[in-house]
Amino acid sequence: MLRHFYDWLLLQAGKKNATWVMAGISFAESSFFPLPPDLLMIPMCLANRRRAFWYATVATGSSVLGAYLGYAIGYYLFASVGEQILRFYGAMDTFAALKDKFLQYGVEIIVLKGMTPIPFKLVTIASGLAQFNLGLFTIACLVSRSIRFFLVAAILYFVGEPARAFIEKRLMLVTTVSAALLVGGVFLVKFVHFGS
Repeated sequence: MLRHFYDWLLLQAGKKNATWVMAGISFAESSFFPLPPDLLMIPMCLANRRRAFWYATVATGSSVLGAYLGYAIGYYLFASVGEQILRFYGAMDTFAALKDKFLQYGVEIIVLKGMTPIPFKLVTIASGLAQFNLGLFTIACLVSRSIRFFLVAAILYFVGEPARAFIEKRLMLVTTVSAALLVGGVFLVKFVHFGS
């Protein structure tokens, strides 16, 4: 069934409503859906490179809105809905470890995990369950998802079709390195601030 949906998604890339479909996928992927919006965004950007940054903006905005749904699932519906989502992905152990680290490294975790292809829904649900500050949650989601989607858009805009294989094979590496640099900067700021 997932394979059929994947094939259907790829067919949507060339249609008029593709931006709306990508927005819906981006929204749902932040809280419960298994497929990332990149599946639509990459072919859409390649078909119309001038709109690559608009597609990144739509993906970012809808992903952050979807993150609120994930947060609400963790905050209000963890026992009835959140656990089922995590069990579906086989992620209960990962989730337990993630939840315990939120009190100390919440912003860093959201930024780091939100930039990688690791299911973002784990982070959003854990944030809600941990009752993480909603303002900081919003900022961290905006930063991480912007970097994730605008990085893809920039590579596709400047490189074009040859970038597709690079992104599909090395997206995890590129976003992880970017996230590590960003989180390292946050730690440095904290260290300098508290050390003075």
